[in-house]
Amino acid sequence: MSRTLGIVTIGQAPRDDIAALFAAQAPAGTKVILRGALDGLSDAEVDALPPSSGADTLYTRLRGGRDVKISKQAVIDRSPTALARLRADGCDAIVYACTGEFPPMEGDEGVLFPSRVLSGLAEGLLPRGRLGLLVPFAEQGEKLKAKWARAGVEVVVEALVPSADPQEIVEVAGRLAAASPDLIALDCMSYTPATKAIVKEYVKAPTLLAITATGRMLRELLD
Repeated sequence: MSRTLGIVTIGQAPRDDIAALFAAQAPAGTKVILRGALDGLSDAEVDALPPSSGADTLYTRLRGGRDVKISKQAVIDRSPTALARLRADGCDAIVYACTGEFPPMEGDEGVLFPSRVLSGLAEGLLPRGRLGLLVPFAEQGEKLKAKWARAGVEVVVEALVPSADPQEIVEVAGRLAAASPDLIALDCMSYTPATKAIVKEYVKAPTLLAITATGRMLRELLD
């Protein structure tokens, strides 16, 4: 039986990169529909929604490939519309394609949030030790370090914008390797398998990629 997977991105549709990676993890024949929380906004309207603080900062890529920092609260305010559209599309499962932690939102019942997948995997794989964390922007570091902190686990953070070129990834991976982490988490849905491969090559530690880890969980829901 054909299944339909709905994806909410905190940016704009289309995001063919995200849709393709999820489709690769889904059962054969799964229809993928992606909606954006910022759909319908012009570039100027998006630029008028800047973060108010580091804790309010999200990274996303707009239609056309432009990287932006966006207010998390603005995304929260606009997400129920995207969720409602996916439910109207008849989706069998819905994923909210952002690794941030979000408060309850209208229409989020049964929606899979990647932050819960990643944190659960990290807790199971690393009961104690050092966690290496990659985040898009330096100003997110303290907030996300606190999010991942737990007893027995030291968190070391490096900033790497997901659109970075291979040389930038190598430089950041080298700094992360110097901290000798036991496990690495790439804390953004826009990080790619190519980024993961470079990080693993230099750091030599198990590495969790948000989009593929979440995709494998979605397969369990759709099979």
